[in-house]
Amino acid sequence: MSDSISTSDKTEVAIVGAGPIGIELGVALKRAGVAAELFDAGPIGQTISWWAPQTRWFSSNERIAIAGVPLLTVDQSKATREEYLTYLRSVVSQFGLSVHPYCPVVDVQRQSGGLGVTTKPGGEVRTWMARAVVLAIGGTDHPRRLGIPGEDLPHVDGYLRETHRYFGRRVLIIGGRNSAIEAALRLHHAGAKVALSYRGETLPEDGIKYWLRPEINGLLKAGRIESLMGTEAVQITSRSVHLRKIDSGEPIEVAADDVLSLIGYSQDKTLLRSAGVHLIDSVQRPKHNEATMETNVPGLYVAGTAIAGSQTSKYKTFLENCHDHVDKIVSHLTGQSVETSREYESQITAQPES
Repeated sequence: MSDSISTSDKTEVAIVGAGPIGIELGVALKRAGVAAELFDAGPIGQTISWWAPQTRWFSSNERIAIAGVPLLTVDQSKATREEYLTYLRSVVSQFGLSVHPYCPVVDVQRQSGGLGVTTKPGGEVRTWMARAVVLAIGGTDHPRRLGIPGEDLPHVDGYLRETHRYFGRRVLIIGGRNSAIEAALRLHHAGAKVALSYRGETLPEDGIKYWLRPEINGLLKAGRIESLMGTEAVQITSRSVHLRKIDSGEPIEVAADDVLSLIGYSQDKTLLRSAGVHLIDSVQRPKHNEATMETNVPGLYVAGTAIAGSQTSKYKTFLENCHDHVDKIVSHLTGQSVETSREYESQITAQPES
């Protein structure tokens, strides 16, 4: 270990990612008497922070609660973006976790005495030494690309923004699963003229939440949201989107002031690759020991949705079925069995909500 590294630059465990699982792990380690530092390239809960205001979780509150701290809402409904971010802040404050927001980790490398974690807060390079590193980096870093001309135009977006901005505008939404359907409904109610383009002839039966399906089907049938089923986008211009009917090849041009391409997200694998983690399968998920969450790099673990790589449209790994990663990692690091008190875990297995 280099003598140039100060005492403040050492920790037992470095957690990369200050989302729900990263925070939950930080709490569990503190309870176990293990020092940990959390790092995030943005604010805590960064993925949730880019959701449009007032977006609600699909999962019920008990499934996304962390660290044994109840998540309560005024009307007992599913938590909104704002409520959950407030909840995360309260958990961090309650347990006094050491969190470094806006401090991106750019590299992790094995060095003598542990793992070197290179951070770059404000452009300044700083190295921390840790006995173990946990990558809780999620899997939705970048919107999936359409691969067509015009998708880089300024009015094309892979995220739903604050809905007020779309009032009175013509919005074409590309996609047919939860993100696209929720965006279509919210923008319709915000006063946008919405059209929905989806490759299938009908919306997928297993890809839309049960409480969204009746309303979207009704609005499409009534023509209040324009239905463009069985189409794919081939080009985007400043004024319109050129579609093609998949079955016949017939061209369709749809006027659009805004285009939302909500076809999923991909994981940024830069840190995984630079650290030497083996990536497997078509989704390039990090190979790891399912009993301990340790990767092929000794001392380097993965947790949360990061384990699934870039998931396809049929997501199977969510926050609600990742809580046990925390117990596995703490048990492996401390050599002690960690008892979980999650009474609803069997219910989650039997009836997944997400």
